Amino acid sequence: MRQVVSGLGEAVLAAVVAAVVAAMGLVAFSTVQWPAFNSSNVTKAMTTVGQVAAAVLLIAATALLRLHRWPWVAKLLSWTGISTFVTVTLGMPLAATKLYLFGISVDQEFRTEFLTRLTDSAALRDMTYADLPPAYPAGWFWIGGRVANVLGMEGWEAFKPYAIGFLAVAAAVGLVLWSKLIRADWAVAVAATSTAVTIAYAAPEPYSAVILLLLPPTLVLAWGALHRPSDGAAIPESGRYPTAGGWGAVVGTGLFLGAAAAFYTLYCLLATFAIGLMGLVAAILAVRDQDSDRMAQARGRVGPTRWRAAVPALTKVVVIGVIAGLVALVVWAPYLVRAARDTTASSGGALHYLPESGARLPLPMFELSLLGALCLLGTVWLVLRTASSRRAQALAIGVAAIYLWTLLSMAATAVGITLLSFRLEPVLLVLLAVAGAFGFVEGARAIHRALNEPARFRLVAIVVAVAGALAFTQDIPRILTPEITTAYTDTDGDGYRADERAPSSVSFYDRVDAALTTRTDRPRGDTVVLTADTSFLAIYPYLGFQALTSHYANPLADFAGRAAAIERWTETQTPQELLDALASIPWRAPDAFLFRRSGDAYTLRLAKDVYPNDPNVSRYTVSFPKALFDDPRFAISDIGPFTLVTIRD
Repeated sequence: MRQVVSGLGEAVLAAVVAAVVAAMGLVAFSTVQWPAFNSSNVTKAMTTVGQVAAAVLLIAATALLRLHRWPWVAKLLSWTGISTFVTVTLGMPLAATKLYLFGISVDQEFRTEFLTRLTDSAALRDMTYADLPPAYPAGWFWIGGRVANVLGMEGWEAFKPYAIGFLAVAAAVGLVLWSKLIRADWAVAVAATSTAVTIAYAAPEPYSAVILLLLPPTLVLAWGALHRPSDGAAIPESGRYPTAGGWGAVVGTGLFLGAAAAFYTLYCLLATFAIGLMGLVAAILAVRDQDSDRMAQARGRVGPTRWRAAVPALTKVVVIGVIAGLVALVVWAPYLVRAARDTTASSGGALHYLPESGARLPLPMFELSLLGALCLLGTVWLVLRTASSRRAQALAIGVAAIYLWTLLSMAATAVGITLLSFRLEPVLLVLLAVAGAFGFVEGARAIHRALNEPARFRLVAIVVAVAGALAFTQDIPRILTPEITTAYTDTDGDGYRADERAPSSVSFYDRVDAALTTRTDRPRGDTVVLTADTSFLAIYPYLGFQALTSHYANPLADFAGRAAAIERWTETQTPQELLDALASIPWRAPDAFLFRRSGDAYTLRLAKDVYPNDPNVSRYTVSFPKALFDDPRFAISDIGPFTLVTIRD
C-alpha cells in the first residue's frame, strides 16, 4: 500500500511538472513571430535544439539515478526532460499556427467538432446530432472542453495546447509507472523511447496517443498481477488457497482499461484482449505448475483438482473487467441506456474501412530504418528472453495480441466488417521499440562483460544510444510533415491561414455565424444546421442535422435514413411541401440550411458508405431548387460562396 500511495503521489507531481513545462513552453513559443513550417527551416532547427536540451536533462537524470545521488532531483529532471521533449517536438513546428496536426481537415474535423461541442456545454452530448448521447468516447474531449471553458478559449483554439499538454502529462506519468516496475535509470530510457515513437506515429490522434504511452507499462503491471506462481501452490491443510498478491496491480490495470474505454475504444478492446490472453496463459501455467508439484502427494496430502489452480488468475481477470466497466460507465452509461431502447444502425458504421495496410501483417522489424533496426532488436530480445523475463513475457503477449487481432480483422472481412487492425500499427511499433530498448541495454551489458568489462565500452554504448535517439527524434518533424503542413494551409477559426496565403471559404464563417445568431432566438448549441461544410460545426457549436460520413456518425442517428430524407426534400415541388416534409421526420428538423450555390439551385455535397471499396466513401451532390425557398417563411442571405437559409418561426 505504501508503494501504491507513493506511486500515485509521484504521478500527480509529475503531471503538475509536465503541465507547467508544457504551458511555459507553448506560451514562450507564441511570443515570437515564427515563419511557417512549410516555407522555412527555422522551426526545424529550433526543434532540434530543444530536443537536445531535453536529452541533456534525461541523461543527467539517468546519471544521478545510476549513481544513487539526489533521487528527487533526478526525478524532477526526468519529468522535466520528457515533458520538454514532447512540448518542443510538437509545439515548436506548430508555433506559427493555432491549429494542431492535420488542422481541421480529414478526421481532425470531427475531433475538433467534438471538443467544440463539449467546450460549449459540460453535458455528454453527441458531437453533431441533437438530443443524442455521444457514441464516440468522450473522456479526452470532455476534459479538454472543461479546460477550454475555464481558460475562456474556443474549442478549436484550445485543441493544440490541450493536446500537447495532455501528451506531455501522459509521458511523465508513464515514466513514473515504468520507474515503479523496473530500475529507475532503465525507466528513463524506456519511457523516452516509448514517447518518441508515440509522438512520431500516434500524435495526430492525441487521445489515443495518451493511452498508448501508458499501455506498455500497464501490460507489465497486469502480467505481474496475473502470473504469480504462488497462486498455483498446493492447498494447505485448511483447504483454502493462500491470499493472492498483486491486487494493487489488479486495481491499477482495471483503472487503466476503464480510462482507455473512456478515451479510445479500439485501444481499450486491444488491451482487454491482451490482458484476457494473459489471464488464459497465467491460468494454464498455474495448472502446469500444480501438476508438477508433487510435494503434497509426497507428504500424503490430497491435492486440489487441477482446474482450481487456474482460479486466482481468472478471478483477477474478472475483477479487472468489473473495475474497468464501472469506470467506463461514467462516459458510456448515457449511450448504453439510450441504445437499449432505440434501434441502432445495422450498417455503415466505423467498422467499414479496409485500407491496404489493414490487409497485411505489419512487419516493421524488416524495414530499412533506424526504427526498423530497433524493432528487429526488440523482436530478438523477446524471443531470447520470454522464457526468463517477466517484462519480455508481458510485451510478447501484447505483440501476439496485435497479430491475432490483425488476423481476426482480416478474417472478419468475410462477414462484411473489419476490426480496424491498421490503426494498431503504432501500438506494435511502440511495443517492439520498448522491447528494443530493453534489448539494447541488456545486450550492451552482455557485450561489456564478454569483453572483460573494458572501461571505454560503456561510453561507446552511451554515445551510440544518444546519437541514435537524436537521429530518430530530429526526424520526427519530417515524419509528421503532411500533418504539420495541413495545420498551416488550413484556415483557422479566425479566418486566417498561418502560411499567410489567401484563406479558404472558412473565412466567411464568422459572417454566417453573425447572421444565424441575429435571426434565431436559440443559442448556438441548440440550433440545428444542415450543411455539407461541416468544419463550420467544428468552429462554432451549432448542432448538425447530418454528419459528413457515416463512419463517425452516431449509430442512433440513422445516417442512411437522414440521407434519404434529404434526397426526398429535394424532390418537393413547393415551399409548403418542403415545410411539411421537414415537420414529418422523426428527428429534430433543421433550423437553418448552409448551402453552396450552383446556377438555379442550392447544393449539398454528401457522402455514402461504399465499403468494401477503397476508398470506402463516395461523394455525391444533391440540389435544392431555389424556388423551394421563395417564401416569406424563409430568410435567405448570400454570404461569400455560401447561401444561408433560415426558417422563420
